[in-house]
Amino acid sequence: MKRKTPRCGAVWGVTVAALAASTTAAAAAPVRSTINAADTAWMISATGLVLMMSIPGLALFYCGMVRKKNVLATMAQTLFCVCAGSLLWALFCYSLTFSGNGPVIGTFDAVMLHGIGANTTSPLADNIPELLFFAYQMTFAVITVALVAGSVVDRMCFPAFVCFAVLWLPVVYVPIAHWVWGNGWLMKAGVLDFAGGTVVHLNAGVAGLVAALVVGKRSGYGSENFSPYDLSMAVIGTGLLWIGWFGFNGGSAYGAGSRAVFAIVATHLSACAGALTWMALEWWMRGKPSVLGMISGAVAGLGTITPASGFVLPWEGIVIGILAGGTCLWACTKLKQWLRYDDSLDVFGVHGIGGALGTLLTGVFATAAVSVSAAAPAGYAGLIDGNPRQVLVQLLAIIVTFAWSGGATFVLLKVVGLLTPLRVSKEQEFEGLDLTQHGEALQ
Repeated sequence: MKRKTPRCGAVWGVTVAALAASTTAAAAAPVRSTINAADTAWMISATGLVLMMSIPGLALFYCGMVRKKNVLATMAQTLFCVCAGSLLWALFCYSLTFSGNGPVIGTFDAVMLHGIGANTTSPLADNIPELLFFAYQMTFAVITVALVAGSVVDRMCFPAFVCFAVLWLPVVYVPIAHWVWGNGWLMKAGVLDFAGGTVVHLNAGVAGLVAALVVGKRSGYGSENFSPYDLSMAVIGTGLLWIGWFGFNGGSAYGAGSRAVFAIVATHLSACAGALTWMALEWWMRGKPSVLGMISGAVAGLGTITPASGFVLPWEGIVIGILAGGTCLWACTKLKQWLRYDDSLDVFGVHGIGGALGTLLTGVFATAAVSVSAAAPAGYAGLIDGNPRQVLVQLLAIIVTFAWSGGATFVLLKVVGLLTPLRVSKEQEFEGLDLTQHGEALQ
């Protein structure tokens, strides 16, 4: 029997149908995702831990060190920074920080989280959802603004602080964060800042120093008693900050791996070393170790290890903590007396000096073996590991951060001062900011 040959049209129809079916199947097939469930779970936890550092951690830490009449006003500043900062981060600050590869600033591509879907990832952390990366970085942004407030508690008007905080986040924090973490020019120059030595601590510390100088000293500073209202609140706040710092530094590995563990262990040991060093020196100098000194030393150790935490070995974390305790104690006593500024809660002495010291020591102690990854097969080495150039790169980051944060903060405060008074009157300061700014007071 002779085989029947199909007509050309039939063949073409079958072929088109087959191609259409294969195309439909390919379109329906799920896109291979790089999102890792374990890393995502850890980063959700880390995000919660870092948010806890602001409320209630920093709020309790700060309000426990002011006078009773200013406790609620101090808490209000931190709460406002979290709320307003989070909205600004979602509106456009995240986009300007982490979208694009421009050397100076990002783009508006992700304004209002545009384009961020369920399977979207950031090139900077492609193992977790980008929305989680956004949220994690948001917690860093809001606590940095809140840290600055500690330098001007007891005398800054709340309306002025509101204006300042809203402007400071996009004008000061966003550019520095982009330069160091968002593929900006400092990142491309090779600066090592694992979790915020420049972006968070030095940035906030310098801004705090400038704010203290511009707003002026508290009435009665140097002659009246400014003893803390309730140090037990500050100790509880320190504990919350300490635990939260595991998410702050450990989460900056963006994964549930050994590097996160190295960062957490180095962070804890540095905090312990900082607390004991400050305690020992104060005991030697004044005859008694104060609780305020111990918690200040712990926070100094935590802040100083931050930029180095994911690059160093545990024993190096201890060394950094010892240096942090001694150096920050000197800054909060001798340097403060020499420069004659009134930084209410020693934001510059602890965070500014600690952030600068930690950034520089990262260039000294960075150990390549700790930071080996797919993105850096050889790891990142510092002076001890055979790369002396890293110290110079770190020094550049310190100078740039100091200059931009200090200069921009000064300009912003002057602008805000034209819109509304920066500080309360002497009568309001005597009565307390709780009543005069918020109409409330502790009983």
